[in-house]
Amino acid sequence: MNRRILLLAGMLAGLFPLVAQAADLPDLGGKQVVVVTENAYPPLQFIDPKDGKQIGWEYDAMNDIAKRLNFKVEYQNISWDAMIQSISDGQYHVGMTGITIKDERKEKVDFSDAYMRSEMFMLVRGDENRFTDAKSFGGFEDGLVGAQAGTTPFYVAVYDVLDGNEQNPRIKLFETFGATVQALKTGDVDLVLTDGTAGKGYVDASDGGLKLTGNALGTEDFGFIFPKGSDLVGPINKAIAAMKADGTIDALNKKWFLDYKLGQ
Repeated sequence: MNRRILLLAGMLAGLFPLVAQAADLPDLGGKQVVVVTENAYPPLQFIDPKDGKQIGWEYDAMNDIAKRLNFKVEYQNISWDAMIQSISDGQYHVGMTGITIKDERKEKVDFSDAYMRSEMFMLVRGDENRFTDAKSFGGFEDGLVGAQAGTTPFYVAVYDVLDGNEQNPRIKLFETFGATVQALKTGDVDLVLTDGTAGKGYVDASDGGLKLTGNALGTEDFGFIFPKGSDLVGPINKAIAAMKADGTIDALNKKWFLDYKLGQ
């Protein structure tokens, strides 16, 4: 057997696990799946400032999942504060917006397996020097933090940075994550808590106007959400596992967290 045949045999052998893996994925027969998101959490999902299109890590991932499972995606938008309840009520098939997997949320919706693990960081203005970590911000009595009610950043701000009082006047509430960042830029608040993925997107786009400071305040796993008992959970979990195994997840991470520059 010559070297060319050996090489071809090796290449085909390397493909067999992927072919078998693809064959194991369910075929959903082209069914329509309505996916709802907020479009306010770059680089996971957001509106491209250059052309107004919906783009991001989660869009690429969901489009890939749809191809693997043979379903058609219809994207719709909703605010964060209405998302979990609307999914619970069955208004949409899937929700995606960097949603942290939490036991209390599992009482209302089902989660996919985690597709991403992230750490919570402090996002501040680039020239901030009055505090450098959670402890020093907690002692900075004039410092204000911007957050969306009911989100992981809100609860981390309350219980890990401040005093455990959810009514603390140092917390200023906003309707979207993007609005908290805008308030930070304009000086209306002094701190926004964000997972490192979204934070990096804003820092890279800020031309020095923003930075991440302090150590990670904890880890969180992101998952897609579904109405309780949804028959999409199993197939999508299989697709996520396949994407992890064949390097697709790693490629998306590189595209959106290393190569892509928000606003450029």
